[in-house]
Amino acid sequence: MATAALLVGGYILGSCPWGYWLVRAFRGDDIRREGSGNIGGTNVWRSYGASFGLPVLALDFLKGFVPAILGVLFVSHPVGAIAGTLAMLGHWRPLFLRFARGGKMVATGGGVFFAIAPLVAATSLLIWGILFWTVGFASVASVTAALLAPLEAWLYDYPLSAKLFSFFAAFGTAYLHRSNFERLRAGTELRSGIALVTRLRAHRT
Repeated sequence: MATAALLVGGYILGSCPWGYWLVRAFRGDDIRREGSGNIGGTNVWRSYGASFGLPVLALDFLKGFVPAILGVLFVSHPVGAIAGTLAMLGHWRPLFLRFARGGKMVATGGGVFFAIAPLVAATSLLIWGILFWTVGFASVASVTAALLAPLEAWLYDYPLSAKLFSFFAAFGTAYLHRSNFERLRAGTELRSGIALVTRLRAHRT
């Protein structure tokens, strides 16, 4: 019963489209009509600034972390990994948006990793930060960090469930960033305003 509740709860929690809800509630806008059309934290931050982007990133992270860590602590590591996977799938195809396109699972996947494979999460976050700072493309940083996660899970010798999850996260992240790859090839991919502002401030000092 506890396992079933965690798995169902993982998908339902993952289905909470915080980027859509917060922008709709406080601005009256549909985030899907802004920027890249994505409901995730990066597009919300780019379109509405940190005051919206940070809460969305935090909430998207937590909806992956919470079901995964509850599964690990109260049932088993594999159940935590599966609950986190379902949260990511909920973020991708949210129940509360009638299974329409949701987010690209990066922040939610990061939350799962911190619950089931914290060393992988910390390493991936470091790689993401370095790439984001140097190239300014959140898509490049996210996909690269995700693709390296299976290698990290193997090097740190995490349980099989974490290794399998890392392959799912890597494939899912790369697959959902297909449009970003096309824009990168065409030279039309937008650099994140977060990185640009930070680099401009550093240059001025």
